[in-house]
Amino acid sequence: MKNHFSFIGGNEGAWLVTSSHTIIGAPLEPVPKLDIVNMPAAQLDIHATWILQGFTSNLRYTERKELTQLRAKQEGLNRPNSVCAALIPIKKSEEWWALPQDERRAIFEEQSHHTEIGLDYLPEIARQLHHSRDLGEPFDFITWFEFAPEHTDKFDALLLQLRASKEWQFVEREIDIRLQKI
Repeated sequence: MKNHFSFIGGNEGAWLVTSSHTIIGAPLEPVPKLDIVNMPAAQLDIHATWILQGFTSNLRYTERKELTQLRAKQEGLNRPNSVCAALIPIKKSEEWWALPQDERRAIFEEQSHHTEIGLDYLPEIARQLHHSRDLGEPFDFITWFEFAPEHTDKFDALLLQLRASKEWQFVEREIDIRLQKI
């Protein structure tokens, strides 16, 4: 599956872990490095402290107008100057998942303005969402962000805005892992 990714925390990898902060819930075991592989963990012969898996998919809460705006401003990952990254796995509460899709969308966008907030930080902050819940993983989403060192304060401001939203009242586990490309 070409859109299946494994985030491998351990002693090897292209990214140096510079910090790991548990925002809410149980922490992950500390690791010195992170590697990202475009395949399921079951196909890998590796030794790791932990592996988080997810797959890229369509933007499930995004409407056409928002998608058009995102595509116009979003730049891709792996930009040469984006040597800083953040891996932020998130698990939402069962209360969130018990809501119908339209109510989750209303909280996500109409009340929390998730996409609107994200648009304000493009193109400096590149991002990719990976879905994990359908894989039976310990997190529902793995969010991956890349940015240049001079945009670290901007990235922190993005997180503050998102964490202050109504949507984040449904987050029961979140870890903020900061990285630097080796």
